[in-house]
Amino acid sequence: MHAFDVLGDPVRRRILELLADGERAAGAVTEVIRAEFGISQPAVSQHLKVLRDNGFAVVRADGTRRLYAVGPDPLRDVDDWLGRFRRYWTPPLDALATEIARGKRERRLDRGESP
Repeated sequence: MHAFDVLGDPVRRRILELLADGERAAGAVTEVIRAEFGISQPAVSQHLKVLRDNGFAVVRADGTRRLYAVGPDPLRDVDDWLGRFRRYWTPPLDALATEIARGKRERRLDRGESP
């Protein structure tokens, strides 16, 4: 499955957002996803399986619990793919950083501080 096919599903994206905050037990993930999306526990398990099978999530056993975390490799692939498009948003952000620095400098000068 292509990375964007995996990430194209809002439930899987939300699961990754939860995992980005740190390792979580499958039950904790299921609880949040069921509350937000109204889907069953088996459906959440299927989404976790897709993420795991495609490397976006890794799982480790802790007694009877299964703890999930983000698997970074497919995200690096997505980042590499997005790299060719970064030029479309990087220059405007660079210009914004320049304007912010200019504003800070002008405020310092207005207060009589040295540049």
